[in-house]
Amino acid sequence: MTHNEFSFNAFKTDFFGQYWLSKESKGVIILIHGMGEHSGRYTHVAEKLLAENFSVISYDNFGHGKTSGKRGHNPNFKALLDVISLVIEKAKELEPQKPLFLYGHSMGGNLVINYVLKRENSLTGVVATSPFLKLAFQPPAWKMTLGKLLQKIAPSITLGNELDANHVSRDPEEVAKYNNDPLVHDKISPNYSLTILETGEWAIKNAKLLKTPMFVLHGTDDKIIDHKGAIDFTKNTKLASLKLIDGGYHELHNDICKDDFLQEVSNWLQTKV
Repeated sequence: MTHNEFSFNAFKTDFFGQYWLSKESKGVIILIHGMGEHSGRYTHVAEKLLAENFSVISYDNFGHGKTSGKRGHNPNFKALLDVISLVIEKAKELEPQKPLFLYGHSMGGNLVINYVLKRENSLTGVVATSPFLKLAFQPPAWKMTLGKLLQKIAPSITLGNELDANHVSRDPEEVAKYNNDPLVHDKISPNYSLTILETGEWAIKNAKLLKTPMFVLHGTDDKIIDHKGAIDFTKNTKLASLKLIDGGYHELHNDICKDDFLQEVSNWLQTKV
């Protein structure tokens, strides 16, 4: 196994990235983290995928982790997808001629879904875990109204994301890790929150456009992102299969079901190479 860090500049932003290369790589997985967190929280996921002979490349998105810029803010939704394209090119450089996969969690799940619906690509498959398509809770009405106003006049202003860390996992140790991680934050700008909400709704309605095989996994007790969004999305396309994890919380890769969950992901990937 080879682990390295890398950096790249786009949209006046210095991005932090890292990758794990398998000596007998069957394919390359581009892993995209969720809102308020960072790629460093997926080391154990990368190690599992490495054990299955997949290489993994990940990065900290706009406003997150070790990437420069204001916490919780991005230029626009198009830029989020453009960065995925840049990382895909990096993956092709590292592992030429290998099958390429996108793997996104929560906000990352929204991004990988929208990417394959909106961009021409040569991806072999997509994994979306707890994809941010529909919130499981209703933000305060005043905050939604304020957010829409701020998006027009001050789109970079950030507000709290209303996330309750206790809903991340059923494992108290994982909740403690989340709370004590200095790179985890609760900041979010209207450019992030409103566009992710809007593109989540759009993805559900336009799932029929999907041309890439997809595996969607969601916990039925996710109190952050509504698993019914995943159900609605997969009902609208024949190319996406859905695995509901009974009782699962939001971060299935950090929940008490994580071993079974990661094996489900690995099994599906193996069928595509």
